[in-house]
Amino acid sequence: MSVENEFNRLVKIMDELREKCPWDRKQTIESLRQLTIEETYELADAITEGDFHGLKEELGDLMLHLVFYSKIATEKNLFTLEDVLGNICEKLIRRHPHIYGEVKVENEEDVKQNWEKIKLAEGKKSVLSGVPRSLPAMVKAMRLQEKAKQVGFEWDHTSQVWDKVTEELKELELAMAENNSNQIEEEFGDVLFSLVNLSRFLSVDAENALERTNKKFLKRFTLMEETAKASNRHLHEMTLEEMDAMWNEIKKNVH
Repeated sequence: MSVENEFNRLVKIMDELREKCPWDRKQTIESLRQLTIEETYELADAITEGDFHGLKEELGDLMLHLVFYSKIATEKNLFTLEDVLGNICEKLIRRHPHIYGEVKVENEEDVKQNWEKIKLAEGKKSVLSGVPRSLPAMVKAMRLQEKAKQVGFEWDHTSQVWDKVTEELKELELAMAENNSNQIEEEFGDVLFSLVNLSRFLSVDAENALERTNKKFLKRFTLMEETAKASNRHLHEMTLEEMDAMWNEIKKNVH
């Protein structure tokens, strides 16, 4: 079947569910919010795991949510699905004058800079105003830095960013020596922010890198528990040296 037919089929199913299913009929734009956040994280998990079957499924779930929101909005005479689709089409055309207009660009950075200029011309008060307040802190840090870059607020070389990281680490060390809890938290945040900046220069997704490490730790620690249990022991009965030796042995085989 064609994309158009399948999309219309989804819209028709949504109409039927909204009319006939007690759960779907009960939902509101507000009640769907948390579910949409969960679906977005499930999509992110599938991407991190390289699970393309899961990716396909989660994209479908998110598409259902987009149709669901539009259906409820239509019922409330707020906007329609056609309005949503028309709006994004017009926005893409407006923000890509190098494709649909006479603007010339040399590379992707030119495209990003033009994008931010157009957004400001549309009424945005700041190049940072498009960053959602509810984003996870590490993702938000990366987006803030990426947007600031579009107006030239950016280091020239990776070595400069590394120098900033070491500078922030020294400031954290001083705060620790003074045992000032508020200052320690502030300097720790500065270290994290500078590391996110470094990740951009290294072309690393900081959020995804940390999540990969989380998953690796979870796998190795769980194996440690299983190894101890196989020897009729529990981790809380073992010394740190014993657990460290077990960890290093597991680390050789689990990456």
